[in-house]
Amino acid sequence: MKVMPADAAHPMLTWDVAHDVSQLLEYHFMLNALLAGSVVAVMAGLVGWAMVLRREAFAGHTLSMMAFPGASAAALAGVPAALGYFLLCAAGAAALGALSSARRISWSDQSAGIGAVQALALAAGFLFVSLYGGVLGDLENLLFGSLLGVSDGQVLLLVTVAAATIAALAALGRPLLFASVDADVAAARGVPVRALSLAFLLLLGLAVAATSQITGVLLVFALLVAPAAGAQALTARPLASLALTVALGLLVVWLGLGIAYFSVYPAGFFVATVAFAIYLLCRLLAQGRGLLRRRGRAQGEGEDASAQPAGVIA
Repeated sequence: MKVMPADAAHPMLTWDVAHDVSQLLEYHFMLNALLAGSVVAVMAGLVGWAMVLRREAFAGHTLSMMAFPGASAAALAGVPAALGYFLLCAAGAAALGALSSARRISWSDQSAGIGAVQALALAAGFLFVSLYGGVLGDLENLLFGSLLGVSDGQVLLLVTVAAATIAALAALGRPLLFASVDADVAAARGVPVRALSLAFLLLLGLAVAATSQITGVLLVFALLVAPAAGAQALTARPLASLALTVALGLLVVWLGLGIAYFSVYPAGFFVATVAFAIYLLCRLLAQGRGLLRRRGRAQGEGEDASAQPAGVIA
């Protein structure tokens, strides 16, 4: 991980917002962190939106856990950790795709199968660590990420993967949305539902593999779920919900990194905490709006009933 400059070790937060922002943008490591975090927020937000809509959050969590066996397998084979991430995430996506495409499988059976795949992946990770004969040196970064230690090469890799992922997601967008909303009707209309499911899981695995190297296993899942779930709670319109998801994801990353810069605590904690707070706020706003609508309808029905002439049965 990169070491902060000595004069940036204890930055002071002031009431001068412009001065505080200038402090954030003064050092190269913070510029890389903000750029990488923004790329991750956009990619994870768009992929996570489809993941939440398709009710595949558990599958996303399982794919994020593939970072552990991927890193340990790469260490055992003596190859770059990135290769292990991508290969294991792709293998996990293929396994989950085969499971989800099985005919006449209930939701409970599918969830149990996903859990079994996750357990097998974790067991393989422990085996690879044992065969390696040591402990992974960057285990903390593997779990919680190192957003403040992102290199220029990692930023370039993230931008490349994000561009490819977003382009593929845009190409699959309309049929994928149709299949996600009503798979039976989509299949009846000739939409290749099973192929789309596998393709999306591979895209999800690609996004997770690229993102978890920067954010860690735990943080990538927060960015996949919280902004998308919060946005979908506020609006059911696809375009508005997608735009809101990206906006919330960027807000989560920028706020989390900004707070972390002026704190001694890790950036991952603040990013995950801000993500949860924003999700909770979105849920509360959605519940409050629903309550106001129900009260409005009840008042309207009461006024209509009182306005009827005497002797008329409602």
